[in-house]
Amino acid sequence: MSSSSMALRDMQRDLEAKANDLAKIQKEIAKNHQLRKKYTIQLGENELVLKELDLLEDDANVYKLIGPVLVKQDLAEANANVRKRIEYISAELYVFFLLLLLLGVEATVAKFLLLDCYINLEKKRERSFRSSPMILMNAVDAVRVLDMKRIDATLQDNEGQQNSKREAMMKLQQRLQSIQAGKAKA
Repeated sequence: MSSSSMALRDMQRDLEAKANDLAKIQKEIAKNHQLRKKYTIQLGENELVLKELDLLEDDANVYKLIGPVLVKQDLAEANANVRKRIEYISAELYVFFLLLLLLGVEATVAKFLLLDCYINLEKKRERSFRSSPMILMNAVDAVRVLDMKRIDATLQDNEGQQNSKREAMMKLQQRLQSIQAGKAKA
């Protein structure tokens, strides 16, 4: 087995690994979208309860369902509990927003890495095709090479954008850590 075919095989494995990394990030994004949706629904429900509580007179009876039993609760206490729940859910939604933003940046970086790996693999294949006199490039291969050159030029143009996205991702990670550290203290 030639070193060229081994190098191609290694590059193919690297391409598959990068594709798997991207798939994992996309699954994580989908999972966090579902959780964010759940919290958004809970926030709406709690805001509705708060509006209902605000409509009540000060001497109104308020009951809280605990298991199968309705327990009488003070209106001010119920109001405070709902406000605290809204505050907590809003903070969680903000964390999900930051996390989804961070995962979006990670997915973009993973896409660029995957594309870069693919371009390098195609370049290697192109070089190995040119070195073999038995293999002639057909029109489809020529178009693919032109597309890869165009994509390569686009990637080079986007290197500055990648660096700024990496910086933004690091800042978001630091912000997320400080938010989580603040929650741990609370």
